[in-house]
Amino acid sequence: MTEYKTIETTLEKGVFTIWLNRPEVHNAFDITMLRELIDCFETLDPSTFCIILRGRGKSFCAGADLNWMKAVSQNSFEQNYQESLLLSKCFYTIYTCSRPTLAVIHGVALGGANGLFSACDIAYCTDDATFSLSEVKIGIVPACISPYLIKRVGESGARELMLTGRRIKGKEAEHFRLVNKSVSAEQLEPTLQAVITLLRSSGPEAMSHCKTLIHDVANKLTLAEAYEYTARMIAEIRSSREGQEGMNAFLEKRKPDWIK
Repeated sequence: MTEYKTIETTLEKGVFTIWLNRPEVHNAFDITMLRELIDCFETLDPSTFCIILRGRGKSFCAGADLNWMKAVSQNSFEQNYQESLLLSKCFYTIYTCSRPTLAVIHGVALGGANGLFSACDIAYCTDDATFSLSEVKIGIVPACISPYLIKRVGESGARELMLTGRRIKGKEAEHFRLVNKSVSAEQLEPTLQAVITLLRSSGPEAMSHCKTLIHDVANKLTLAEAYEYTARMIAEIRSSREGQEGMNAFLEKRKPDWIK
């Protein structure tokens, strides 16, 4: 497994956990972390069936590293643009990952941290976690984050959170649909393990197809285009090896072969 400078990774029974590992700065990301996260998601071990993104130490992520931001502020437009493209690529690589992705948030999730977990399929947090889209407070905007945040909370919620930059706690983040669920610190691990158990019972290829289906229907297709697209997809999957195995297992009242 690749050794990284700013993140740690573990792979156990198909669960690939990526730990943001700069606890001394509350896991604030810099250019190195962005590159390492992209590499992680682009070079997954074939045995990986789901990915968990979380932070070491007291927080999930405090957003962009202050020293990096200071250096960026002195850069030319072209340098700024290239580094911003890398940030966009990081979020997009997470969002388009073929495996289910889960984020676990504790401590703080500030600024760009919201892009990291909003790009994931499912996000859980502790009730005392703190969230803020604080960019407006320093005269900038959460631009690269916005496509993923707006998908999560919708336009109205995004307007409130982005324009005010106010801090909210876990339960209010759940109310905004910024996270799927906010629980006590004691319930965080059981909640995470429960969803992993559910994912293990789902067909790996079916989950990947579901992610493609959601992306295409939500982002690319008109209703008329989806008419044929969805019919073709289900017809192809029903005749696939996994589809045949799953349907036969259901009819024969047994577990499908992907459940070990």
